[in-house]
Amino acid sequence: MKKLTKILKKKLKSYNPKFKEECGVFGISNAKEASALTALGLHALQHRGQEGCGIVTFDGSHYFSEKRFGLVGDNFNKEKILKKLKGNYAIGHNRYSTTGENTLRNIQPFFADTNAGGIGVAHNGNLTNSISLRNKLVEDGAIFYTTSDTETIVQLIAKSKREKTIDKIVDAIFQIQGGYALVMLTQNSLIGVRDPYGIRPLIIGKLNNSYVLSSETCALDIIGAKFIREVENGEIVLIENNEIKSIKPFPPKKIRPCVFEYIYFSRPDSILSGKSAYEHRKNLGIELAKENNLNADIVVPVPDSGNAAALGFAQYLGISFELGLIRNHYVGRTFIEPSQKIRSLGVKLKLNANQSTIKGKKIILIDDSLVRGTTSHKIIKMLYDAGAREVHMKIACPEIRFPDFYGVDTPTKKELLAANKTNEQICEYIGAKSLSFLSIEGLYRAIGFDKRNENYPQLTDHYFTGDYPVKPIDELGDNKVTQLSLLNNASNN
Repeated sequence: MKKLTKILKKKLKSYNPKFKEECGVFGISNAKEASALTALGLHALQHRGQEGCGIVTFDGSHYFSEKRFGLVGDNFNKEKILKKLKGNYAIGHNRYSTTGENTLRNIQPFFADTNAGGIGVAHNGNLTNSISLRNKLVEDGAIFYTTSDTETIVQLIAKSKREKTIDKIVDAIFQIQGGYALVMLTQNSLIGVRDPYGIRPLIIGKLNNSYVLSSETCALDIIGAKFIREVENGEIVLIENNEIKSIKPFPPKKIRPCVFEYIYFSRPDSILSGKSAYEHRKNLGIELAKENNLNADIVVPVPDSGNAAALGFAQYLGISFELGLIRNHYVGRTFIEPSQKIRSLGVKLKLNANQSTIKGKKIILIDDSLVRGTTSHKIIKMLYDAGAREVHMKIACPEIRFPDFYGVDTPTKKELLAANKTNEQICEYIGAKSLSFLSIEGLYRAIGFDKRNENYPQLTDHYFTGDYPVKPIDELGDNKVTQLSLLNNASNN
């Protein structure tokens, strides 16, 4: 029985064809029931990480910390747990590991005592020079407890010779590189930091007299807070005594937010550049439709990632939008123990073809991205097995040819299908009648930027272009690899 459970878990883990989510961070200042509000905020950010969650609070004298594996709702749902987290200041973190193994010690927020007082740190993103910094710190006598790059930031803060905590933080962030958003808790102050290019998101909200920091606006909605603004790229916000102070230590740079926040990562109801992620994704579908030269009976999304783009596509062309694939939202949480047939189920654990809708139909199948192509192959085969006459696949973003180094757990370049095959070869591999991707120009138009106009904000679009705003320092050999494999390599040497 245990063996079958392991097989199922392995299948579920291998199902996800997408880039893995980043982490989610949340913090609140000077609020009654700060721990409960933080738990609610993390619940809204659950899509950004499901491996672990943690909360650190401060009551004016002492810090309190609780960390758990799994989901927020399964761990911070009891009054007795939240009562342990005393104080009116709190920060929280949802973890999806992009660096470091999945152990309890790697769950954030991290906490450390410095000569200026205690500090808690929650981090979304990746440092591109974490191994170089880590090795130097170890040479200088630092002892690391975790394998997470976030501890490097904590060590840099602790080792700074500056007297004030905020100066220690400035000292530390001048040494780190990459894409990051930090939420920190010190004695009666809440601090937010966003990387110089604004690659990773961080926003400011307000609940009565309490300021809130969060990865996304959807976490403000759940606690009834109002959106104030984004933390600017390269900005430090210091919140204390119910006041907010802006510090900008870096030379000004043009903001380049991660394009995949618009395409996939952010929850559909979160606001990005003045519009909901849902609106941006519908616009991606509309631009994809403008580049379409094919007629079909129905448009079918790959749920849930392709829903909004498929709806925009169908509405623009006046083709019927149908749920030709039905998703099981509960697999992985509760299920009946299966038989040995589990080995052949694969993608059917999560999706099943809606036969009455697709039988005999010419289908345009839409998803937001294509990474390895293995799941697309299984889905298309499923549709044909259910009686589809033709399946044409359209992807609402350009071809993904380059891996990420800023907090997204992407495959290596070797594993990215579009980096190694032509569109014709990809189409043959996934078994579609035809295949097309949204152009890079269509992507920028959909989001409201103009790639040709240098006065417009650019996006961090290296997935498609190879244009990395921050060059990776920690690399092994000629092939760029993920930060996870870099850190594992450093740990094994």
